[in-house]
Amino acid sequence: MTLDELITEFDRGLRSMAGVSRMSRPVPSAQATTEMTLPERAHSAGLMRVNHVGEICAQALYQAQKLATRSPALKEAFEHAAREEEDHLAWTAQRLQSLDSRPSLLNPLWYAGALAIGLAAGSLGDKVSLGFMAETERQVERHLEGHLKMLPESDAQSRAIVEQMRVDEVAHGKSAIDAGGVELPMPIRAVMRAASKVMTRTAYYV
Repeated sequence: MTLDELITEFDRGLRSMAGVSRMSRPVPSAQATTEMTLPERAHSAGLMRVNHVGEICAQALYQAQKLATRSPALKEAFEHAAREEEDHLAWTAQRLQSLDSRPSLLNPLWYAGALAIGLAAGSLGDKVSLGFMAETERQVERHLEGHLKMLPESDAQSRAIVEQMRVDEVAHGKSAIDAGGVELPMPIRAVMRAASKVMTRTAYYV
């Protein structure tokens, strides 16, 4: 990895945690909006805070994997996915603001942990790194499907954002498999699910 790459990714990491994310696509819009009750707004904010943390982690993971690989093609693939995840980061941040809420106070911790995991996956080779990407996206897809069921029916705007995020994650996972990602062993997948549960349950409140 070059010094320029390190500086670029360091800058991206700082912007991610500071909430200065750039979007290349407009925020998905809902066809209709309905007034929400205060409990519904609080619940939506908690779920969107979890999704925002997920995008903080996605930025760190893709940054680490991009730095770890020597393949120009994979660097571009990770960069493409990271750009779409940056859209998600900006969308969820904007939605939190519109719900009069805030991001997780533990974002630096989530970012650092995901960066370390991404570097570890990348150090095991491109096929494992791609397999990790595919499994991550598979678990995120299921997580987002759960949120679509849990979000208040009246929160059409959050639902529109989460649905587009789900579509993008499916595409990222398929791209990783098509590029040669291997299936991760069951124990690793189980650890990933357990770590995700800790993060989601904590970020909903903090």
